[in-house]
Amino acid sequence: MISDKTKNKIKESRRLKLLIAVITVGLIVLMFPKGESLESEVTVGTVWIQEDLIAQFTFEVLKPNEEYLREQVNAAAEVKPIFVYDKNASDKAFDSLKNYRADLFDLIDDNESITQEVYTFNNFLSNKSLETLWAIRKDEFKLLKIYNRTLADIFNAAKNALNRVYKRGVLNVRYDDIEGDTIAVREGKFEREFSKSRYWDTEAASKEIERYVKNVLSTNPDIVNAVTELANNFLLPSINYSEAFTIEAKKSAREKVSRNTDIVNENELIVAKHNRISNEIKRKIDSYREARGEITSYWTKFAQALGKVMHIILILSLLSIYIYFFRKHIFYDNYKILLLAIVILLISFFAFLVEQLNVDSPVQFLVLVPVASILITIIFDSRIGFYTTVIVALIAGGLRGNDYVFSVMHIIAGALAAFTVRDIKNRNQIFRSFIFILIGYWLSIIAFGLERFASPIQLLIDGAFAASNAFISPVLAFGLIIFFEQAFKITTDLTLLELTDFNNPLLKELARKAPGTFTHSMTIGSMVESAAEEINANPLLARVGAYYHDIGKSLDPETFVENQMNNVNIHKNMKPGKSAELIIDHVNQGIELAKEYKLPQEVVDFIPMHHGTMVVSYFLQKAQEELGEENVNPDDYRYPGPRPNTKETALVMLADACESTVRSMNDPDTQKVENVINKLVKQRIEDRQLDESPMTFKDISKIKESFLKILIGQHHKRIRYPKQDEMENETPKKED
Repeated sequence: MISDKTKNKIKESRRLKLLIAVITVGLIVLMFPKGESLESEVTVGTVWIQEDLIAQFTFEVLKPNEEYLREQVNAAAEVKPIFVYDKNASDKAFDSLKNYRADLFDLIDDNESITQEVYTFNNFLSNKSLETLWAIRKDEFKLLKIYNRTLADIFNAAKNALNRVYKRGVLNVRYDDIEGDTIAVREGKFEREFSKSRYWDTEAASKEIERYVKNVLSTNPDIVNAVTELANNFLLPSINYSEAFTIEAKKSAREKVSRNTDIVNENELIVAKHNRISNEIKRKIDSYREARGEITSYWTKFAQALGKVMHIILILSLLSIYIYFFRKHIFYDNYKILLLAIVILLISFFAFLVEQLNVDSPVQFLVLVPVASILITIIFDSRIGFYTTVIVALIAGGLRGNDYVFSVMHIIAGALAAFTVRDIKNRNQIFRSFIFILIGYWLSIIAFGLERFASPIQLLIDGAFAASNAFISPVLAFGLIIFFEQAFKITTDLTLLELTDFNNPLLKELARKAPGTFTHSMTIGSMVESAAEEINANPLLARVGAYYHDIGKSLDPETFVENQMNNVNIHKNMKPGKSAELIIDHVNQGIELAKEYKLPQEVVDFIPMHHGTMVVSYFLQKAQEELGEENVNPDDYRYPGPRPNTKETALVMLADACESTVRSMNDPDTQKVENVINKLVKQRIEDRQLDESPMTFKDISKIKESFLKILIGQHHKRIRYPKQDEMENETPKKED
């Protein structure tokens, strides 16, 4: 497990900070488009305001990728399935049939001394030994049932049937398995296209054989089936489908599709100044960029890469400078720097992926810049959120070829997204974010659309894609917040809001076991929240810190006077040192309890810091009176600290002392309360308890005024009811 010392070293390492910056810049540069796409993006309908663009060399005007791919697909689809004519197929079939006939007659001759010309199937069936031998020929077993025909008739009919179908040709593929009605038949070096119905497929060939046998030989089903089966057994397709030739032909057809639609010669005008950009001109400009990117030399490419690096460094330096001067707690925390880098890279990667989509749709609205706005605002604050939005939008615009319109649209929508969550109170604000993001995009779309005379249909399509962004961004951002909270141990306002719920187990235990401490904590929560707003501290963090600062008292509530309901003070007969030990111990117990329930570290810090390194003055003074001042070590009566190091923890320290003291006053009036507040604050300043907090004297003045208003309001005098004294002093009567 990593020690706290190692964690702090990682957190503050300058080398690691530099490494994060280098990796971030490098990854973004790798996402940049190649060639000349770094020039401003050209949009159809806009006016070319630069000088006349003249071609420095001859280049091809390329078709749009989607058009080129579509033409390739169509060209491949036009290729007919290729079949190869096998002129030897019929010879092989006839030879096989002839050899089989010879073998069969040899078999008969070996078993009967008769000639095949006069041998009939009736004679054959009467010979049992021959029947046994014939049964070995399983493919023609049905011939045993045939009668009144010689074997010569059977074989001649089969041969003639095969010869008939071979004159037309036999396919090795069924008609239904061939796409389209036309096939290409390749014979030697020649290839011609025919209708597939010009040839038989195996099923049609078998039917043709059967038809022929019925016409010329016999209509007897047994004879027809036998001859048909015999012929089919030796039927070899003569027109065979070639998948390899077909694939090769399709590939060749795709390669033959021209990539260009036109050629621009050297010194030819591409677009003149003040000309409106048409589809044709845009294709020429895009092709010119790509061509220039392809012919650049090594040094030109190096210079371009250097420009990209400087481009990103300049953009990121704006955010770095702001963080260094105004958010030092972020700048010196490598974990938070890494978080910012991850968010920037995440949105940059979205932009890169969207740029790879070759579709004729406004997919640029699917770059989820508002996700970064919402995330950073909730995790840090709205100013960092806005600055990050600008940086991310500029980088994403650069990835799209320095698209100014793209960047402005996303800055507007992202800024509105950041402002909607700057004072987030609950997760339901996701719906408010959706509405404002949508408004930002729609207004931008209308503004820029009117500038370039965009059609109403195009505005509606852009608006639909923007609506998708507006819906997805808040949902994704609120989902990612949980991941970043867990991964980087960051406490957001959403987490703090959940901790203000009185159903939280720790607060429920505190209210049940130590009701006095619970009431005290709630009162302090109101005090510090109001004061925090006056001094630009985090009101929510201050309130949550106040709620949990004394949770250690729930483990031994009767040790503390506010929970001693029976007015029995356990410290009355206890030694001062022991009493001080019990009082001080609630800090360590509170820290252990907070860690057990996994409270954020920002909240845990309130437990030791609200006492700082103050002494338990009551028991210290009591010990000095009993044992003598020289025999008492003040450090034995001192809280372990540390001292408050934020405005919020300092607020809870001051509020804790003021509320406890004022609550113990018998007749608190405005002057008395003000005197107590002034004295308690002064004591802590003189004891240097506030030295490590960023609190100013102006802040302290505002805090005292805020505390005074709240404490006076809580302890103001009320009119006593008639007979109130009698009610207070009346003792209940005992029942008989």
